[in-house]
Amino acid sequence: MQTDSIAIIGGTGLTRLQGLETLRREALQTPYGVASAALTVGSLYGREVVFLARHGDHHTIPPHRVNYRANLWALREIGASRVISVCAVGGIRQDIEPGVIVIPDQIIDYTWGRAHTMFEDIGAVTHIDFTEPYCQELRQSLLAAAANTGVEVFTTGTYGATQGPRLESAAEIDRMERDGCDIVGMTGMPEASLARELGLCYAACAVSANAAAGRARGPITMEAIEAVLADGMSRVTRIVEKLIVTDV
Repeated sequence: MQTDSIAIIGGTGLTRLQGLETLRREALQTPYGVASAALTVGSLYGREVVFLARHGDHHTIPPHRVNYRANLWALREIGASRVISVCAVGGIRQDIEPGVIVIPDQIIDYTWGRAHTMFEDIGAVTHIDFTEPYCQELRQSLLAAAANTGVEVFTTGTYGATQGPRLESAAEIDRMERDGCDIVGMTGMPEASLARELGLCYAACAVSANAAAGRARGPITMEAIEAVLADGMSRVTRIVEKLIVTDV
């Protein structure tokens, strides 16, 4: 794979990248086990791209069981230096309605029990600067691509990462709103911090699939989420394609 290549991690609603011409599939062994799925290395508009389905090819791995360390290690091992995380989230703020796309710039971690660092058993205490959890350069590229395609996005937002796989209670969402969270998802951490530990430029493109618990009338159903994601992910794909086409 070419140097400085882009990898796409697809979440709920994006298990394959439409238009990607598959060149090969690689199942890499890592020091942390196997990734969620074989990496798809392909060509999109003449540029090499690698795609990984975060939850597996058939969406069978729940958020708390994703091997985030193996996923990020495999992407770096195959030659990717920039990673775009595509994810489905719930909208906490009233104006982040279903279908809205957010390019978050901050994150709060509420997860527990996940393998959250590469720096275990290495004989030295190692810290990373996580003040700005997302790569600003890649965020700006996503924002520019969205503007160039006419896709409206929220240019900032704080992602609250919860454990899952259950959805949150209304009281939990109230607490997260008080903490400053704008959206809620289950896969943002430790994915973002592991990418930082590995020196990968990482940014997220989040689709609001539903109003978070207590923010809409009635229960949250997977049928409604899937209907929103079908449209939302098509717009995300347009953004990603534009970024790849204009990438230099």
